[in-house]
Amino acid sequence: MTADGRQLDSTRSADLPQLDYLAAFGYRQELSRSLGSFSAFAAGFSFVSILTTAFQLFGLGYSFGGSRFFWAWPAVFAGQILVALTFAELASRFPLAGSVYQWAKHVGGGFSAWLAGWMMLIGCTVAFGAAAIALQVVLPSIWRGFQLVGSDPSVTSPSGATNAVLLGVLLIAFTTAANVAGVRVVSRINDIGVTAEIAGLAVLLGGLAVAAVRGPAVVIENHHADQTASPGMAGLLMAALMPAYVLYGFDNAASVAEETVHAPKTAPRAVLRALALSGTLGLALLLLALMAAPSLTDGRLATEGLPYIITSAFGGTLGKVLLADVAIAVVVCTLTIQTGTIRLFYAMGRDGALPMARVLAKVNTRTGAPPWPALISGALASGTLLVNLGNPTLFAVLTSTSVVVVYLAYMLTTIPMLLRRIQNRYPQAEPGQFSLSRYGLAVNAAAVAYGVLMTVNIAWPRHEVYDPSGSGKWWSLLFPAVFVTASVCTGWACWTFTRRKPAAARL
Repeated sequence: MTADGRQLDSTRSADLPQLDYLAAFGYRQELSRSLGSFSAFAAGFSFVSILTTAFQLFGLGYSFGGSRFFWAWPAVFAGQILVALTFAELASRFPLAGSVYQWAKHVGGGFSAWLAGWMMLIGCTVAFGAAAIALQVVLPSIWRGFQLVGSDPSVTSPSGATNAVLLGVLLIAFTTAANVAGVRVVSRINDIGVTAEIAGLAVLLGGLAVAAVRGPAVVIENHHADQTASPGMAGLLMAALMPAYVLYGFDNAASVAEETVHAPKTAPRAVLRALALSGTLGLALLLLALMAAPSLTDGRLATEGLPYIITSAFGGTLGKVLLADVAIAVVVCTLTIQTGTIRLFYAMGRDGALPMARVLAKVNTRTGAPPWPALISGALASGTLLVNLGNPTLFAVLTSTSVVVVYLAYMLTTIPMLLRRIQNRYPQAEPGQFSLSRYGLAVNAAAVAYGVLMTVNIAWPRHEVYDPSGSGKWWSLLFPAVFVTASVCTGWACWTFTRRKPAAARL
């Protein structure tokens, strides 16, 4: 489907010159096309960012599932591989900015397709703020002076949660300035940051292997912070929040397709490589961290998480150097999430699908980037954090909500795609395009089933996740459901409003 609503034969995109295929979709080249294959991969890898998200939620996962929470990782990894394979097909056929929004528009249509973009936009905005507050997990461990408020750096304490918001807002201001400066600035920071993250992970994994005090059998034993309780299956299901939050966002490698050279071939490879490397390195990190933890039962693993293991295994100086590398990863992860959010704003604005469409779609000719989406996304993410100032459940609420919203956006893409396959209306791949061939239907169906099950699991009203203080407030327990309902209703009003106006001129 072109920008003006005409149906396009997607099989043509792989054969068109890289600067001409946009015209076939009804768009013109406005963003700066300067990213190579590594930069495209880096956009997906740094969105996932093992050093950011695993550090952020390792303690939470362990507190729910004990040492066996490790098994939640390969389960989620396998499910997301299914989703990534379907996305790789779509990235090859529709290499456009906005990824999920564009894919849903071309395989679906109507309100559900628009809703995919809307939910992804909201999910990325929430994830943007959630990534920024991850600085609280590492900076006070490096230097106590980073604890600007109170004395307790734990993210589940009121002072720790307040300090997390302050650090997060400062980081959001930096990433917003970088994104306004343009794609070249962002890609340089991102490439350097990803290189540092991969190098840091290599050192970290090697050091943890040397420092191991127990064998890999720890993941099948029942070690838990509270030895009077057994996590069981309920604990593992709650612990799945950790890998579910970590292992999404790989589609961001395709969201920068209009800035990537040879995007129809580069984007699908970047999507798969970003998830494959993230999932593999994360699996190794969890296993070796559990093997190297000084104690599995003193409670510190659940409250302090990975920084506790690192400082114990590497000592004060080297441990703080590695934590500084984690802080760099947090900065780059936050920057990349905002970049993906900006591309969604731009893509939907270009189609006239949002209020203030012309403003959102305006690209600065000097920087090759849209400045207003950067400013708006920065303001929204900061607002999300500030309204939760001092909330000790901030981490769990933001992360679980972002997972639910993004997974729904994914399903609003994979379900229409599956229906097209069942109805034999899904176009056959042309030479040069990534294709699942005869396995497409099975992989697509499995991806949908995984998405439904994991969304229900994460949104399930559990006191341990949404109301650990036992306040008894119904809206706390049902927060993801309430948030999604409000998002859909607001989205319907917004979609109705934008349909009354003609789409902005694009060519």
